[in-house]
Amino acid sequence: MRELETERLPGPVANRNLPQLSRRSLLKVGASALGGLALTVTLPSLSKAASEESAPALNAFVRIEPDGRVCLTIPSVEMGQGIYTAMSMLLAEELEVGLDTVTVEHAPPNDALYANPIPILRQQTTGASASIRGFWRPLRLAGAAARLMLVAAAAKQWNVAASACSVKNGVVFDPSGTKSLPYRDLLRSAASEKPPAPDQIKLKSPEQFKLIGKSPKRIEAADKVSGRTQFGIDVILPGLRVAALAISPVMGGRLKDVNRAAALATKGVRQVVTIDRAVAIVADHMGAAKKGLAAAAVAWDDGPNASVESKMLVEQLKRASESPGAVARIEGHFEAAFAGAARRIEATYELPFLAHAAMEPMNCTVHVRKESCEIWVGTQIPTVTQAAVAALLGIPQDAVVIHNQYIGGFGRRLEPDGTLLAVQIGKQVDGPVKVIWSREEDIQHDIYRPYYYDRISAGLDAAGQPVAWHHRVCGSSIIARAVPALFKNGLDFDAVEGAAEPPYALPNILVDYVRTEPPGVTTGFWRGVGPAHNVFVVESFVDELAAAAGKDPVEYRRTLLEHNPRALAVLNLAAEKAGWGKPMPAGKGRGVAVQFAFGSYLSLVADVAVEDKGAVKVERIVCAVDCGLPVNPYMIDAQVQSGTIFGLTAALRGAITFKDGRVEQSNFDTYLPMRIEETPRIETYIVPSTAEPGGLGEAATAIVAPAVTNAIFAATGRRVRRLPIEAT
Repeated sequence: MRELETERLPGPVANRNLPQLSRRSLLKVGASALGGLALTVTLPSLSKAASEESAPALNAFVRIEPDGRVCLTIPSVEMGQGIYTAMSMLLAEELEVGLDTVTVEHAPPNDALYANPIPILRQQTTGASASIRGFWRPLRLAGAAARLMLVAAAAKQWNVAASACSVKNGVVFDPSGTKSLPYRDLLRSAASEKPPAPDQIKLKSPEQFKLIGKSPKRIEAADKVSGRTQFGIDVILPGLRVAALAISPVMGGRLKDVNRAAALATKGVRQVVTIDRAVAIVADHMGAAKKGLAAAAVAWDDGPNASVESKMLVEQLKRASESPGAVARIEGHFEAAFAGAARRIEATYELPFLAHAAMEPMNCTVHVRKESCEIWVGTQIPTVTQAAVAALLGIPQDAVVIHNQYIGGFGRRLEPDGTLLAVQIGKQVDGPVKVIWSREEDIQHDIYRPYYYDRISAGLDAAGQPVAWHHRVCGSSIIARAVPALFKNGLDFDAVEGAAEPPYALPNILVDYVRTEPPGVTTGFWRGVGPAHNVFVVESFVDELAAAAGKDPVEYRRTLLEHNPRALAVLNLAAEKAGWGKPMPAGKGRGVAVQFAFGSYLSLVADVAVEDKGAVKVERIVCAVDCGLPVNPYMIDAQVQSGTIFGLTAALRGAITFKDGRVEQSNFDTYLPMRIEETPRIETYIVPSTAEPGGLGEAATAIVAPAVTNAIFAATGRRVRRLPIEAT
């Protein structure tokens, strides 16, 4: 990873998705149970409209204990993306303490306290690459407010002006520098200080940063390396039983028969639990549970979806894509401009269902009592899960206690289904039970990234420049199922992200969306749903336009990005570092892509080699990033690497297919992840920026596929319009 010392680029100071501080903000303070300083920072509603909708306020909690330890209650969950470190850096920067003094704890479910303020979330959710975007200001505000209160307490003891005092590493110094008081000695007096008004809290400017912009060691890394980190699957409790699970292989299927006697005859098996769509064998340990499940010889009634086939689902999408959809964007007059164009180009693109295939398969530990329920699980949606469990059991929401855990994977835990299934099983078990899905159950009962069938067309003028652009997105709606209140006028805003607002200047543009739900398949959020498919379509088609115009792909994009300096900057940087324009050997090609998504700009160049039989080897990836002000450059590099590999896995071989209503893939032998020896060299270059931070967890996943397929065209002259690549 390299950070370039280039001229700062112009850009907005504030991200439009972030809450703005106002005089109506509130600060509250009180003593913690151990005598420390407990600080609550409350931000105002995001807008007048949000206030009228009673949107939850955001609270960030900071606790300083008598030993000087700073405890941050993290509002987001750690999934390997490094937010525990990044968020702690934000707090420590303004609080003026060392990162090594900060510890973190999982936040309990509470939207009123821990909701992410990003408008598309507004609840306690970890997703949409929104953790740093949402909490960039609130956590710094919390640190700065606590620091001001501690300094005020010290200044009173010395009878000096607080503004003349200074702070370094958690120690307050008087104006002469001869007297000092550590934070731990100021806690009780600071707890009685009047919180500063919002307009009295001046956050640091970038040139004052001591920690932000650096790459300290990740605070959770040592425990992960040593094996001390507890993921959901690691939970151990007194009297814990373990359950192996079988779920109906066809969505909508029901249990027909189970050999209870054979299962119970297996040594270590304690109980056979059945519900309509699943069987759980409860045992002393996993080995016994799995043997008991095999002995149970479970038989199923497949139900109405037994005839679902992949070919049928694709034909359904193809037919649906022929009709107009809900308009996501319209400017100018596409039809007239298209009809009068010097040249017209049309194409269709297909992207398959995709599984999450997280390294940690689905699991949940529950202890259901008569009037309460205790849950140990890694979840990205603790408040949604808590409410769903309360509704299932018919108990008050506060009677459901969730102990959130580290998560070993991205995206799958945005759904409460695994926890609800565990609770249904736990209702029939006396004591705590850990329900663990096998790898096969995990892959074959995932909630999949939708299959998309897109139609796109453009008209070019005599010089090869676009004068008309139409992109029709066709696929199922995750928003309509998961957040129906946000599905308005037939439009799924997530499904068209990356399509409705491409980074290019495109006159006479029309983007519409056709919702088509596949029978027997539930779709959900993946690692970047809308952009992960739309960027592939847009960037592939822009490459097609460049070829039709007889232009170099980078030069062609430059002409369309003259109005967009941040996008142009990442394109130029990626092209420069990749050596764009240098000749490639026979059988090798170089491709490029540009995107704006999740509040960040990326450009990625891929070098590929294509063998005579068509096998593709990705040899090198160069990525230029403008994600706003970089909080931790090392983690930016890590996110680009992680997202690139995840996206390459999907592009090269990821596909979930159906036959007889069943998912055909079952484990890592049939749903193949990238192996170490297949991974290309990945280089990350950061464009310095003073803009508010953007998101990066999903960005590289979205952009890598079109760069690779464009490189394949450069090497072979063959267009790839359907993923995965090996299936074309």
